[in-house]
Amino acid sequence: MSTELVPILDIRRFDRSDDPREREGFVRALNHAYREIGFVAVSNHGIPDAVIADAYRVIKEFFELPIEQKLAYRVGKGGARGYTPFGVEHAKDSPAVDLKEFWHVGREHVAGAAWTSHYPPNIWPTEVAGFREATWALYQQLEALGDRVLRAVALGLGLDERYFEDKTDHGNSILRPIHYPPLAPGRGDPGSVRSGQHEDINLITLLIGSGEPGLEVLSRAGQWVPVTTIPEAIVVNVGDMLQRLTNDVLRSTTHRVVNPPSPYAEVPRYSIPFFLHPNSEFSIESLSTCVTPDNPNHYPEPITADQYLTQRLIEIGLLKPQA
Repeated sequence: MSTELVPILDIRRFDRSDDPREREGFVRALNHAYREIGFVAVSNHGIPDAVIADAYRVIKEFFELPIEQKLAYRVGKGGARGYTPFGVEHAKDSPAVDLKEFWHVGREHVAGAAWTSHYPPNIWPTEVAGFREATWALYQQLEALGDRVLRAVALGLGLDERYFEDKTDHGNSILRPIHYPPLAPGRGDPGSVRSGQHEDINLITLLIGSGEPGLEVLSRAGQWVPVTTIPEAIVVNVGDMLQRLTNDVLRSTTHRVVNPPSPYAEVPRYSIPFFLHPNSEFSIESLSTCVTPDNPNHYPEPITADQYLTQRLIEIGLLKPQA
């Protein structure tokens, strides 16, 4: 991994309640990185290798199915759950579609919970044995890791450590296994890449990537810096909702997945991001701790997480504008 841009932080330092200096050091390092870069790589996260391997196994098996079988799991254009085919999503303000297909696993419904009616239920492919168990296990592991990171974020912002706890406990968080097919000459729209330059919508994103090149982050100097993920670390970056909540104190950094050179272009690429969202009814308003004379409030009008998500999904082609 390129450590020039993306620092690798050992989250065990934050978990050490017996050593306040280690915890404070982790919080400072995370806060600095999110203010300057917007990206970190978290090592020693505790997610078992077997959980990650099982998830990769079932998603590869699903994406290898014939397109007719995969399309049976497409639920509308929005792709809130289930399958979204190749050539649908595009980056904001870009007409060129991304060269990828993906699947969405959302929060499992809880009987009697009021929020359940606001989220569509998950659907599961019957052709792939263990798909539900493997992807849902990874969803839970990544959500738990995201909660740990948000506790450190809260402390870095001068908030109570558990500030985010009741604001994300039923958020519309999404596990999105992605398949970037091998690139054939002339495939896709002119100018299309595997994932056009964009910023993530949510609070934070946790990425289990592949070892292949392609992921690039835009530095403050305006240069694209390659970031090659490694098995031992999970990349965690700031999303637009967190940037807005912090009045631009924390950075939602532009990134993309470019078309790699040969021989990587001729082989498929897989990655599994987890988009951690706040509860849909949560009002995104600039935190008072992030509004100062030198940094006046850039977002005086609050917006709910659901309204913000809907707005952005329209911009990237996954939802149609309401008439």
